[in-house]
Amino acid sequence: MDTTSSSVKTSPNSLGTSNIGKLLVQYSLPAIIASLATSLYNIVDSIFIGRGVGAMAITGLAITFPLMNLVVAFCVLIAVGGATVSSIFLGQKNIDKAGLVVGNVVLVCVIHALVITTGTMFFLDPILYFFGATHETISYAREFMQVIVLATPISYVFLGLNNLMRATGYPKKAMISALLSVAVNVVFAPLFIFVFDWGIRGAALATVLGQMAAFVWVLAHFCSKKSFIHFTRGCWKLSWDLIKRMYAIGMSPFLMNCCACLVVVFINKALLDSAGVSGNLAVGAYGIINRTSMFFVMIIFGVTQGMQPILGYNFGAANWSRVSQTLKKGVIIGSAVATIGWVLTEAIPDVISSMFTTERAMIDIAREGFRIFFIFYPFVGAQIVIQNYFQSIGKPKLSIFLSLTRQLIFLLPLLWILPPKYGVDGVWIAMCTSDFIACALAIGTVLVMNKRIAKRLNAAQHNSNA
Repeated sequence: MDTTSSSVKTSPNSLGTSNIGKLLVQYSLPAIIASLATSLYNIVDSIFIGRGVGAMAITGLAITFPLMNLVVAFCVLIAVGGATVSSIFLGQKNIDKAGLVVGNVVLVCVIHALVITTGTMFFLDPILYFFGATHETISYAREFMQVIVLATPISYVFLGLNNLMRATGYPKKAMISALLSVAVNVVFAPLFIFVFDWGIRGAALATVLGQMAAFVWVLAHFCSKKSFIHFTRGCWKLSWDLIKRMYAIGMSPFLMNCCACLVVVFINKALLDSAGVSGNLAVGAYGIINRTSMFFVMIIFGVTQGMQPILGYNFGAANWSRVSQTLKKGVIIGSAVATIGWVLTEAIPDVISSMFTTERAMIDIAREGFRIFFIFYPFVGAQIVIQNYFQSIGKPKLSIFLSLTRQLIFLLPLLWILPPKYGVDGVWIAMCTSDFIACALAIGTVLVMNKRIAKRLNAAQHNSNA
């Protein structure tokens, strides 16, 4: 395969020359639409489960959140790392290495999936009880996760290749794959729940069918020789050096998902302890809040996914000006999205909760949770963008550090201190306080580190032009 500059097609090259604002729209908008569709699906799916199966099913679904975060963590470890590495290789005009990434991502995703599926299925009930399941909710959580976990090999390869599709110059096709997954899901979920009466297991089956449809779509893309980066005979050779590099970059989102898993366990247990006989309802209320929060977080993730190839390419090309512009615009957009989330959840919390359940007690608990949890939410957008910025330019240690501070280092001590004194409100206060502190730290970190990064990239560009 030719690795000269002349062989690089227009789409990847435009990352280093086109207007930053237009590139952000070009790459972020499809990612945002895909993320928005996924978030809407998660919300609609929860609504189907809450209204078609019952309030305890909502709580059972909430119990599965940490396990799903843990399962996804082992996928993003390689998927996000592979996307970033491929973007950097494209910026360096190293097309052979960018192609090698594709095969390595698929192979390692399959290995991860087989290990996770085997281990999770064997210990499923103990894991769910550890995550906060009770005798009233374990059956719902078990039925949902059995289906999801068995389909892990398909979902891993789909997510891995979809990230690479976006990173190698096909953001619209990556968007279509996500929309395809959601469309199939939304069609079959109500059919399986309300018509076939398959309960929460039917919702899980609909999810798997959606992932299978998207899996076929992305596989067809990389099998086509018309695609800029596609499967070749040489791409199936495992490269340990390449895998280590992908692991290093993917470690940040991996730890972020692992932290989210651990944090939800502590949150669920704090709610069960603080709410007494209403513990299951409090966990269900948190499930509603969490789904709503993730709706806005996923939009911000869509922005960062669009930023990733732009940042990776220009960092690889030592173009600091374009790296800096991309970061600034991303922070503004992320903060604006989070602010919209804060306004809506403060203004109409009952309307949001009522979409998920008719259980009055759960709606009352969620109302107070919305108003406290989202107080500092506008700051979350900037923190997420900055954290993913460091990941996109190949500085995983900083990204990991910022991820750990928000989800672990600040939050867990607050969850230990506040709920015994303030009850369920203490749980919400702990979460919003940790968000505020973590954002302040992220802003300080990026201001300090960017001075060093700018100096290094400007010097590298000067030497290359000399």
